[in-house]
Amino acid sequence: MTIRVALLGNPNTGKTTVFNALTGHRARVGNYAGVTVERREGDVVGTNGAVSVIDLPGTYSLAAQSPDEMVAVHALLGSLPGEPRPDVAVVVLDASNIERNLFLATQVMELGLPVILALNMVDLAEAEGIKVDAGKLSAALGVRVVELVAREKRGLDALSAAIHGAEHKASPIIREAFPEVFHEEIESLRAQLGTLKVGARHIEPFLVQRALLDANGMAGREVIAAGGEPAAKAIADARARLETAGLKLRSLEASGRYRWIRAAAKDFVTTGPKSENSPGARSDRADRILTHKVWGSAIFFIVMAITFQAIFSWAGPLMDLIDGAFGALGESVGGMMSEGALRSLVVDGIIAGVGGVVVFLPQIVILFFFLSLLEDVGYMSRAAFLMDRILSRVGLSGRSFIPMLSSFACAIPGVMATRTIDDPKDRLTTMLVTPLMSCSARIPVYVLLIQAFVPDKKVLGVLNLQGLVMLAMYLVGISVAIPVALILKKTLLKGSTPVFLIELPPYRQPLWTNVAHRLWERAQAFLLRAGTLILASSILIWALSYYPRDVQLEQQREVQLAAAETEEAAAEVNAYIDGEHLRNSFLGRMGHAIEPAIRPLGWDWRIGMSVIASFPAREVIVATLGVIFNLGDEVNEESVGLRDRLKGATWPDGRPLFTLPVAIGVMVFFALCMQCAATLATMKRETNSWRWPIFSFVYLTTLAYLGALLVFQVGSRL
Repeated sequence: MTIRVALLGNPNTGKTTVFNALTGHRARVGNYAGVTVERREGDVVGTNGAVSVIDLPGTYSLAAQSPDEMVAVHALLGSLPGEPRPDVAVVVLDASNIERNLFLATQVMELGLPVILALNMVDLAEAEGIKVDAGKLSAALGVRVVELVAREKRGLDALSAAIHGAEHKASPIIREAFPEVFHEEIESLRAQLGTLKVGARHIEPFLVQRALLDANGMAGREVIAAGGEPAAKAIADARARLETAGLKLRSLEASGRYRWIRAAAKDFVTTGPKSENSPGARSDRADRILTHKVWGSAIFFIVMAITFQAIFSWAGPLMDLIDGAFGALGESVGGMMSEGALRSLVVDGIIAGVGGVVVFLPQIVILFFFLSLLEDVGYMSRAAFLMDRILSRVGLSGRSFIPMLSSFACAIPGVMATRTIDDPKDRLTTMLVTPLMSCSARIPVYVLLIQAFVPDKKVLGVLNLQGLVMLAMYLVGISVAIPVALILKKTLLKGSTPVFLIELPPYRQPLWTNVAHRLWERAQAFLLRAGTLILASSILIWALSYYPRDVQLEQQREVQLAAAETEEAAAEVNAYIDGEHLRNSFLGRMGHAIEPAIRPLGWDWRIGMSVIASFPAREVIVATLGVIFNLGDEVNEESVGLRDRLKGATWPDGRPLFTLPVAIGVMVFFALCMQCAATLATMKRETNSWRWPIFSFVYLTTLAYLGALLVFQVGSRL
């Protein structure tokens, strides 16, 4: 029989290191049913599946205030759909912060499960002059305690043995943490609500306790949802009786648990002098500089600049290599197939679609390498602390900065990086504004139009006008993101700026196996989930641009190719025929259909069709314009021929199609619009719903249209 183990603990206790060490970095990753919280499960190495460990989200308390935070409680109670109740709960404790960590441990002991305490990082605690007697701790709480140094894999055999030898009976409850009248009220209230069910189970005593302690907490809301008005009245009456008895429910749990923990800790914790070379002392000295209002901010921006530069520059050669590899694969496969719909589907739809996903992988890996490295070192907490001073003014917290910064390279890792944000509304707000940061996929559009239509001249004798316009495109997204964040926090995601409390763990050497494991998980999640939608979108766009097929055009191609005397002439023939097919395709017809709506932007059907084609991925517009203007799809943003064709394009009455206001309007549209199927797919995965991706697509497309309209109408009059 498989023993199911729930692993939980405070952040920065080394819980993830314990999980990876137990499972050998072999985790199955997914989301819990119906929620956005990630689920990681793995089998303990060497047990042939006899022990399965579920890694629960890190938390300081089981007093859940949001549905996501309630996941840990439901998992421990066995009330999640398709999730059997764990047989054992292992709570990871940081030996140097034992009193704070025992707050969660004593809560878990009240859930009716066998509990094992994994006393981790005992070596670091001793360096700080803190010694925890595991035997006396075990005697004080009545549960098994195992000492660990998980980073060095010390104590894991003892922990595994403790799991196998765990007695299948509930851990003792620390009744002394609460006055007896409180326990009596819990029993009375449970008797009144005993027939109610939350999920498939009768209401547990723990949920009744939480309903009394946590005003407007998730547990109370679920009990009231199950029992309706009678349950709400029973809870309110019980709370009133306790308040009348002199109990202050708001502070009852914290004061009671910590009072008991501090009294008990005198028996099992001894404190000696801290070494000047201890990790804590070294961290304190480093933080005098690294969290300084001036020097800390300067160092932080240097670190972020290096990270940003790495994502932006280092990924370039790898992305070119991947792009070239898929291009070569497409040519190779295409060369083995005869012309026709099947060849075009395989080469232009499937291979090009897969390549359009995989090409972003270097950016994903580089971003999460830096994030994992900085997190393992302990610097990420400091970065969030520094940026909170700025972001709190727009309703966000310091945790939002890293996702927003990384989105300048690619919004996909930016959306994924919002996992570090605890507050659900804060996380959603950040996720909804990250696409406004100008990612690298927009650069080809900017370069093409700036070089074609913005004069290459100096401003104030020093600054280059083309460079200023490029900078302005980046500032457009930032400038719009600020009011959007404020509006979201005042309306749909209404709430005050979350109080930003963060623990600053001591600096430590990174554990490279953990870093590598995180990279593998993130890369795998990106390829498997984001890839499916962008591939489907690419195939859809291919079908719209390929059909209906004009047989007469193909006959014309054969005749003209037979008459072509050079390869250049043959290429011109193919480019012209492909352009005609595209203009007559469903996609071309869609461009004509939307022309009345986009004429106020100064666009004709050709620009509209290119924009439609670029919704799966922005950079597609360059190749689409190449086909439309009879240059083929092998052009890029540096193609002089494409720039010349755009300059020479006209309306039927001879007016130039592209003017400076039109060009800038197109760039503003691309700066604001959500044109990335992979980002939408990633957002859907992170929110576990299509509601927010659809909302993001609609509001960003609306903003983009209004921005392009404003630029063209004002610019044309000036």
